[in-house]
Amino acid sequence: MPDPFETRLTRHLLDWYDRHHRDLPWRVTPTAHRQGLRANPYHVWLSEVMLQQTTVQAVKPYFRKFLERWPDVSDLASAPVEDVMAAWAGLGYYARARNLKKCAEAVASLHGGVFPDTEDGLRALPGIGDYTAAAVAAIAFNRPAAVMDGNVERVISRLYAIDAPLPGSKPVMKARVRAMTPVERPGDFAQGMMDLGATICTPKRPSCVLCPFRDDCLALGRDDPERFPVKAAKKEKPIRQGAAFVAVSADGAVLLSRRPASGLLGGMTEVPTTSWTSRQDGGTTPDHAPFPADWQPAGVVTHVFTHFELRLTVFRALISTRPLMQGCWWEPVEQLEAQALPTVMKKAITLAIPRAFSPASTAPDS
Repeated sequence: MPDPFETRLTRHLLDWYDRHHRDLPWRVTPTAHRQGLRANPYHVWLSEVMLQQTTVQAVKPYFRKFLERWPDVSDLASAPVEDVMAAWAGLGYYARARNLKKCAEAVASLHGGVFPDTEDGLRALPGIGDYTAAAVAAIAFNRPAAVMDGNVERVISRLYAIDAPLPGSKPVMKARVRAMTPVERPGDFAQGMMDLGATICTPKRPSCVLCPFRDDCLALGRDDPERFPVKAAKKEKPIRQGAAFVAVSADGAVLLSRRPASGLLGGMTEVPTTSWTSRQDGGTTPDHAPFPADWQPAGVVTHVFTHFELRLTVFRALISTRPLMQGCWWEPVEQLEAQALPTVMKKAITLAIPRAFSPASTAPDS
């Protein structure tokens, strides 16, 4: 038997979503849904993968670009992985792009290009975890799945004044979300909770007077909403050092290589660098350059990864004769934008060649 309190909260949320939902390129609005239009599972899945650790505004142009190049999941499955990585460059967290390709291949080869319509079936696909499985099941297939991202965590933790710190409080929060998720319109409920957290129940200065939960929110009634969700103390990120070498030939080409397929920035393109990792420093002097040349310091770029901060000393050299190097190639400067260069590498190249790119995204790399 549904709890009357939770049923009332759900009704308030859906009423609010009907009036105030965001119009997003991958979303079917409540009105369109009532008229019989259903969400495209490929669009929902693609957007949810892109939105992990990335803002809606940053994702919109990437989502449109992917659909233009690969209109359905079978198109994406058959695309060269280098093209997918290049199209993803700038969105950050590049393991997502590798898993995106693997998942598309699995849907195309194992399921005839049709996404499974249950949480369990979706979770069995490569790269799909609990959150994405629940989101696609609810939004694309109207399954009553409990969808909980960072926005929903914030709403639930404030609504129920959950004092236990994250991540330990996640099971308690998810149980609350599951109890509130309706059998009817679970996809709209999930999207409504996300919209509420993104637009009203914001981390700082939430607009509580406009919130559909304002009369029931325990944090608003007896505490400080901004105190929630409670988080465990953050550890300081270690700082790693390294060097990047931007070699420019007389005819305006830049020396590039490709990183190993697995690991940090796996499969992405880079300029030669020293052997820095998340656990150790690399060399920072011209002695570590890929070949002897008149390497001149161009400055230092700082880039924040998920678990560490990287400081790369950038060196630039003008090369009259291109040396042949195994695993490397020379790319014309005007074609760099089409390469699968992560943001940190674009920063390094821009420091050495200021007009090499249009302004680059600042999405974190991982």
